[in-house]
Amino acid sequence: MDRLTKPKMLPCSHQFCEECVKQLVSMCKSYLCPTCRVPFREPEGKQPRGGTMTTTVMPNSLPGYEDCGCITIQYTIPSGTQGQEHPNPGKAYSGESRVAYLPDNEKGRLVEKLLAKAFDRRLIFTVGRSLSSGRDNTIVWNDIHHKTNMDGGPERYGYPDPDYLDRVLAELKNQCITE
Repeated sequence: MDRLTKPKMLPCSHQFCEECVKQLVSMCKSYLCPTCRVPFREPEGKQPRGGTMTTTVMPNSLPGYEDCGCITIQYTIPSGTQGQEHPNPGKAYSGESRVAYLPDNEKGRLVEKLLAKAFDRRLIFTVGRSLSSGRDNTIVWNDIHHKTNMDGGPERYGYPDPDYLDRVLAELKNQCITE
């Protein structure tokens, strides 16, 4: 590393150029120290405000998790007008309701807790082009995968998928969402 211009000390005590930290955030969407991977800021996403996330527990089991119930997550994002952080500021976007499923076990409850934290930080959804419908200016997922079917395997975004909980925990960690 060269001499630091405008050095910025991160909470972990590593130092970087202020401009380098800004580039890390804007280009890589990362809030992790490049040296030790400790978060230096809580990220906030581009999910429109005003949505809700509610969870319920059902006695139904999911394939691969027959020994426990099922956590159902209901997301609702109302229609609105795009802000400056969205692709078409001032233009309307269509809202969405989505349902996702987790096993009601220790790891599933942890994922649900972390998804709630990610939702509060506006990281679950954004406004964009839907790959499934081809519609523009609509609510779309934002890099944190969800199981939207109870069954059908990974091909249908359902269970069984034995590695899913570990993958989503890694995705959440990449967004600085940890316990």
